[in-house]
Amino acid sequence: MQSIQSIERIVAPLDRANVDTDAIIPKQYLKSIQRTGFGPHLFDHWRYLDQAEVHTPADQRSINPDFILNIPPYDRAGILLSRDNFGCGSSREHAVWALLDAGFQAVIACSFADIFRNNCIKNGLLTVALDPASIDLLFLALKDYPGLSVRIDLEAQTITLPDKRVLPFDMEAAAKQRLLSGEDEIALTLKRAHNIRAYEQRRRNEAPWLFIPATGG
Repeated sequence: MQSIQSIERIVAPLDRANVDTDAIIPKQYLKSIQRTGFGPHLFDHWRYLDQAEVHTPADQRSINPDFILNIPPYDRAGILLSRDNFGCGSSREHAVWALLDAGFQAVIACSFADIFRNNCIKNGLLTVALDPASIDLLFLALKDYPGLSVRIDLEAQTITLPDKRVLPFDMEAAAKQRLLSGEDEIALTLKRAHNIRAYEQRRRNEAPWLFIPATGG
């Protein structure tokens, strides 16, 4: 995954609490494990007026003109703003893939479901939890200035508005380091490949009978 240092993008307001993973990416799109191609189906039930077949091209579907991500300039947004308990529901990792595939680099909310947030860290999607007052401030700023861009500095753990107001946020040190370095769990494991190989060789020497190939009987 790519490392994250700072993000400066248009913020799209999704003024809803308890946005669950089935709303983010409906269950009928979970058959693929390719991690790509989910962007057009992000918030599918809200984004379209029809409920088409899985393989129906997005340009052949009826767009909901009132849904925020279908309204310029929010159709180019890279940061999503929401309310409490974002990403609740089932543990589908596809929800994170859909957000990334649609061009989002960060989600700002009051709180996140634990499994969803862990999936975000594993895939390089930044989640920023702010107190309700700060979330209200951002929604008000977007109401006054539609298409507002903010800058998220992960190293400094701050969000800077165009008027220079700064909102600090907390983040677990280990999660922050993984996002800054762009290292997923596989990359972290491979950094210790020499220790793993040394352990395996030591076990072969200590208990060689464990490594005798099984024979058919």
